[in-house]
Amino acid sequence: MTGTDMHDEAKDSGPGGYAAARLRLLTEGARSGPPRRTALADLTDTWLTGLFAAGTREPRGVSLVAVGGYGRAELSPRSDLDLLLLHDGGDLEAVTALADRLWYPVWDLGLALDHSVRTPTEARRTAGEDLKVQLGLLDARHLAGDPGLTASLRTAVLADWRDQAPKRLPELRELCAERAERQGELQYLLEPDLKEARGGLRDATALRAVAASWLADAPREGLAEARRRLLDVRDALHLATGRATDRLALQEQDQVASQLGLLDADALLRRVYEAARVIAYAGDVTWREVGRVLRSRAARPRLRALLGGGRPTAERSPLAEGVVEQEGEVVLARTARPERDPVLPLRAAAAAAQAGLPLSPHAVRRMAAVARPLPTPWPAEAREQLVTLLGSGRPTVEVWEALEAEGLVTLLLPDWERVRCRPQRNAVHRWTVDRHLVETVVRASALARRVGRPDLLLVAALLHDIGKGWPGDHSVAGEVIARDVAARIGFDHHDVTVIAALVRHHLLLVETATRRDLDDPATVRAVAGAVGTQGTLELLHALTEADALATGPAAWSSWRASLVADLVKRVSVVLTGSPSEDPGAAVPTTEQERLALEAVATGGPVLALRARTEPPAEPQESSGDPEPLGVELLVAVPDQPGVLPAVAGVLALHRLTVRTAELRAVDLPDGVDATVLLLDWRVAAQYGSLPQAARLRADLVRALDGTLDVAGRLAERDAAQPRRRGVAAPPPRVTVASAASRLATVIEVRAQDAPGLLFRIGRALEGAGVRVRSAHVSTLGANAVDAFYVTRAQGAPLPGEEAVTVARKLEEALRT
Repeated sequence: MTGTDMHDEAKDSGPGGYAAARLRLLTEGARSGPPRRTALADLTDTWLTGLFAAGTREPRGVSLVAVGGYGRAELSPRSDLDLLLLHDGGDLEAVTALADRLWYPVWDLGLALDHSVRTPTEARRTAGEDLKVQLGLLDARHLAGDPGLTASLRTAVLADWRDQAPKRLPELRELCAERAERQGELQYLLEPDLKEARGGLRDATALRAVAASWLADAPREGLAEARRRLLDVRDALHLATGRATDRLALQEQDQVASQLGLLDADALLRRVYEAARVIAYAGDVTWREVGRVLRSRAARPRLRALLGGGRPTAERSPLAEGVVEQEGEVVLARTARPERDPVLPLRAAAAAAQAGLPLSPHAVRRMAAVARPLPTPWPAEAREQLVTLLGSGRPTVEVWEALEAEGLVTLLLPDWERVRCRPQRNAVHRWTVDRHLVETVVRASALARRVGRPDLLLVAALLHDIGKGWPGDHSVAGEVIARDVAARIGFDHHDVTVIAALVRHHLLLVETATRRDLDDPATVRAVAGAVGTQGTLELLHALTEADALATGPAAWSSWRASLVADLVKRVSVVLTGSPSEDPGAAVPTTEQERLALEAVATGGPVLALRARTEPPAEPQESSGDPEPLGVELLVAVPDQPGVLPAVAGVLALHRLTVRTAELRAVDLPDGVDATVLLLDWRVAAQYGSLPQAARLRADLVRALDGTLDVAGRLAERDAAQPRRRGVAAPPPRVTVASAASRLATVIEVRAQDAPGLLFRIGRALEGAGVRVRSAHVSTLGANAVDAFYVTRAQGAPLPGEEAVTVARKLEEALRT
């Protein structure tokens, strides 16, 4: 039977004919999705129009209006019929009779009906009092009767909505947030509510309402398709259950997947999650834009009064090379060229996460459209920016989602596609595989102060379950993938091996601690043999905790934590070898000796700037060209107090980021009776070009003789910077490494990298009256991991209690 035949049957045969035609439409295997929803709406329109006109006389001043989902002509098999009988207030008796003639046949067929009878004034008043009524009327569609009455109501309702948008949109946002709190995230739930959960059909409808307000609009890319997919799943769910349900229960998923032609329930959930992710991200962007517009409107009258009219230019504050902040978002600088700068997506993402700001969707879309692939292996800056992004804590999630929305994550890490939106059918797990990996990174960032190589911890956290996209044991498969990814990212052979081992054994500690006898020496030896080194054990302990915390509340407890800590302590005893020793004064190079002798001759600091490179980590997989590491700054200074804070402070004033640094005394040729400190730094400009060496030297001379107030200048600049949320980083941790050296006391500092950090450390150590014999500084992403070999003024190591006091005071200074 054709669609025309069905409509004729529905019109001519009354309710029975409509029911038969409806049943045939719903059981047609060839028609599904939007065509079936539209056909069902058309069929229902025909039937209701016939009921409306079936009276003895034509109703006047009355119209029948479809609202809500029916108004959008989107009828699922068990959808409610949302109807408004609109009248001009004339013949109320006739209106009542007409309502009975419409509503009773619908009820007789067992169809759900949401109905109302109102005048246009009543409808507008009710909409003003009830936001849900107003949202339904935004989709009003004329069915029968007086079209002018319907048109005038639509016009009035839209005008009301636009006039009241500054008040109603915050209410709508609050409704969406409350619903998300109750129903959870559609993109992660094993039994999601397709309509009510965050990222579901209700949110898609809310975005339509925002667009109708003309105040802001949602990103349109993929939004209509995501909504269609959720509607298709709901159609199949209604047919599978025979009920008007929106909850995709576990027992229904295989049947729903079969109806949609999908392989299995996992494929179904992945399709739902992908759609929900698009809608949820569009919602985040849209509500952020609504907030920006409303704040701008509120501020505009005040600004006009202050500026005497005119439109103020949006302030742009630099964050990194090619990246600026504008109106609370991270955008590309006007000079940025993403088509020529393959590191820019990672640099922008890292800057956004560190500042605690969202990435502009327009910037992400532009980078995704023109960005060049990174070379293999990645350049050092790309690796550092990735680690910085991963170490940014909770803001990493929002920035990662922005990259995901435009496909940049899979462009950077192709193996990510296998775990993207992949469900985990385990009641312990709260997230999909990909979201669990990002959550583990967030948890690991909070543990960065516990490990000497936070960069390896963060990358291993990102990759530890990457094998779940492949057959077999995910730890075994993941080890192979992690080894390949880490090498592509640009880690050297040793670091690649450590990351691969962490992924392979990420379940080892918790499984051994909870299932094996820890008093059995063989158990401890087996773990020690698998882990290999004390450094890897330290990383694995932190990864174990981060993984469990990211899994869900049932996966970690104080009892499990104590068992794992006991096992780690026992394994550490087996792995601990002889303590390391400070290398002392190494033999200087010819250039270093030349600079040192010049410093002795001039009695002041001498500087040299030069590009620094190193061979690629995997020459057989690359062109063999050396990799640029930044700029090396060599500073030779006659030994005197305050050298470390002076040099660090001057670099901070010139906005130079220190990636690595070493300070040590230089052995000079026989006959030269002087001590020279050599500082070897690798630096990079935060943005813009590098300063000239002559300017650096002039400022350093002034810093050493006390005529340049470094602390005051840095404080003034910080006060002038716009205040941002920034990253809620773990607090700094300062410890004394006992027995690490016989010649000096080793103080280890692990802290969040920030402009002036090394200056503050050096000033605090100088204030404590200790001499820095040598220093070894590393910046791993946003984490500073530094070691300072200090002595008393006479050259002896600090006594135990004094060393602890110095460490405690340094930690307090860094916390303020």
